[in-house]
Amino acid sequence: MNRHTPERPASQTSSTSRPRPGTEESPWATSGTVFAGVMMLVGGILGILNGIAAIATNDVYARIGSYVYEFSLTAWGWIHLVIGVLLAVTGYFVLKGADWARGVGIGLTVLFVIEYFMFLPYAPVWSIVAIALGAFVIWALAHGPGRHPVV
Repeated sequence: MNRHTPERPASQTSSTSRPRPGTEESPWATSGTVFAGVMMLVGGILGILNGIAAIATNDVYARIGSYVYEFSLTAWGWIHLVIGVLLAVTGYFVLKGADWARGVGIGLTVLFVIEYFMFLPYAPVWSIVAIALGAFVIWALAHGPGRHPVV
């Protein structure tokens, strides 16, 4: 550089600079992150309600015959309740733009998908819907934009 031209720090560069190629935020990814946060909240709240119902009454779901992943309905109730609370809280923080929430959200959503895979015989239609939504939530959190609080 010229002796008489001072260097400007990166924070003072022109606002008209373009983002690097490949780093543009896709509207699909941005909208997907909002949708993921909302779905985590809704899925978590439904998990809490399912858990409370299964804990309170042991005949909420139909009993099945022999199944590899068979737990008592009370155990399923606690599983739904715990994962539901964690998922709803993390979904809220995804919407707030917390850095840690996306990684934790991916991990909890993986547990959510595994939970509903194991729960298939008890509620097959809802389980398939939950697994499909969980896969989209994982994609959205993995490909979404950086720190942008929504709420």
